[in-house]
Parts: sequence; structure tokens; C-alpha cells
Amino acid sequence: MIPRPQNLAVETLKTLGLYIVLNIGTLLLLNLIIQYATFDLHVGFLELKQDYIHITIWRVAFYIHVFSSILTLLAGFSQFSPEILKEHRRVHKWVGRIYVWDVLLINFPSGLIMGIYANGHIPSKIAFLTLDCLWFWFTLKAVLEVKKGNIPSHRDYMTRSYALTFSAVTLRTWRLLFTSFSNLDPSTIYMIDAWMGFVPNLLFAEWLICRRKRTIAGRGPHRP
Repeated sequence: MIPRPQNLAVETLKTLGLYIVLNIGTLLLLNLIIQYATFDLHVGFLELKQDYIHITIWRVAFYIHVFSSILTLLAGFSQFSPEILKEHRRVHKWVGRIYVWDVLLINFPSGLIMGIYANGHIPSKIAFLTLDCLWFWFTLKAVLEVKKGNIPSHRDYMTRSYALTFSAVTLRTWRLLFTSFSNLDPSTIYMIDAWMGFVPNLLFAEWLICRRKRTIAGRGPHRP
């Protein structure tokens, strides 16, 4: 079936919009990460972690998590690009492997340590540990599904995984909004932000997955 020009234009605009969001989010996160390259213990987020800064395992986990997270964000540019999927499958596979290794072997263990020492009391700790475990599970499931040859399921789990990856951006966005437009104390903001950073992302991912399934079902068994 030949796509209608109107539908093609809408899809192009959606793709462009997502690409712009990815660009802005990645650049903003990169700007935040640069400040930690000096290893100054009194900059940015570290100002809030002075109670834990002397704990070596936390400090190591923090720097590993911060500097490796940019790789997972950048991977989204290739993992969800139709052009790369069609024309550069080898690039898609290798970048996908880097993404998986980064999440499962580097960010998951470092994230667990950071979650245990999270600010905002028990609610924040539960939120970050939940985020980290879901991130690990969705990414692992994506690998297992592609090994079975189940590409649609692989795509769904990668969508969920990347929604949690993008929480690195949304977490900071919500925090900025709360601190700018509310009178809540920092501890309360941190507890709310811990959940708002990833739950809306997951809901949006599920909406995308359901919409994709409805679109495929609407085409019928004999229509491309």
C-alpha cells in the first residue's frame, strides 16, 4: 500500500519532533555532565550529597553512572531511526549491543548503589530502585526476544527500556519545574520527582506500543 502524502507528512513531522526532543535532552544532559569532569565535590547534584560524598562506593558509582549515561541516550538516535534500521542494520546491531552492555553491566549496578543512598527518604529509594530494576528487566527482555526472532516484542521492550533511559532528562526537567513554580521543601520535591521522572515516561511508552499495535492490526493480514 502506497502511503498517502498527508500521512507521510504527519509521520515525518512526528519523527522530526522526537528527533528534536532527543537532541535537546541529550545536549542538556551533556551540559550537566561536563561540570563533573573536574571531579569537584561541591558542584551541581553533589552539593545535595555531602552526607554520602565520603563513601567511596557511592562516589565511584556516581561518576560511573554519570559518565556512562550519555552513551545510552545517544544510542536512541540509531535504535529508533527507520533509516538506520533499513539501510545500516550493522550499525543498529552494534550500537544496540553497546546500549545493552552499558545498561546491564554498568548502569544497573551503579544505579542500585545510588538508589540505596538516594535522598528523600524511603519513597525516593523505592522509586529509584524500582526504576533501576525495571530498566534492567526491560533491556534484558529486549535481548531475549530478539534472540528468539520476535522483533515486534523486541521493539516493544526496547521502547520501554529507552523510556526509562530518558528519565535522566525528565527527572531534571520535573525538578526544575517543581523548584521554580512550587513552595514545596526540597525533600518533598525529591520524593515526588523520583516517581515523576520515570512513571509518565513509561505510560507514554505504553501508549506508543498500543498505538503501534492498533496501526498494524488496522492494516489487516493482507495489507503491507
